[in-house]
Amino acid sequence: MANERMSLKETLCRTTLWMLAILLICVPAVGNAANKCPWINEATASGLLGGAADGLYTPAATGQPAACTFTEASGEVKRTLRITVEVAADPHAQLNAISQSCGPDVVPVKAIGNEAMVCAADGRKGSTAERIVGRVRDQVFTILIGTTLKNDPILDRYTLKTNVLTAAEQVSGNLF
Repeated sequence: MANERMSLKETLCRTTLWMLAILLICVPAVGNAANKCPWINEATASGLLGGAADGLYTPAATGQPAACTFTEASGEVKRTLRITVEVAADPHAQLNAISQSCGPDVVPVKAIGNEAMVCAADGRKGSTAERIVGRVRDQVFTILIGTTLKNDPILDRYTLKTNVLTAAEQVSGNLF
C-alpha cells in the first residue's frame, strides 16, 4: 500500500510538472498575440523601421479603413509604418482620390497590386516619409513609412522608398 501511495504521489508530481511546463511554453505565445494586423507582423515592421516596433490594429469602421500602425521610438526619433486597407465600391475612383494627396511627384510602380504609385509624403517639422497607394481588386491600400528626424541615418530617403516598396509587396500579396 505504501508503494501504491508513492506511485500515486509520483504520478501527481509528474503530471503537475508537465502541466506547468506546457503552461510556461504557451504563455509567451499568448503574450505576443496582441497585434492582429492581417497584412504584416511586428517582426517584419521592426525590420522595415530599423528597430523594435510596437503595433496596433484598428478594424474597419463605418467610413474608416482598417489600419495597422507600427511605431519604433529611439530617444527623440519616432519612426512609423502605417497601413490602411478599405473595400471600395469603385476602387479605381477611390485610388485616384487618395493619390491626389501625392501631388505631381507620383511614380507608378509595377508588379505591386493594381495601379500602385509611390510618392514623397513629407510632413511638418522636418519629418520625412514615403507613401505608396494601390489596390488589389476592390481593396484600396495605403502604406506610409516615415521618420521625425530630417536626416535620419537609419531611414534615409533611399531606405524609406525601398522599405515602403517592400511593405507594399507583402501587403498586396496578402490582399490577393
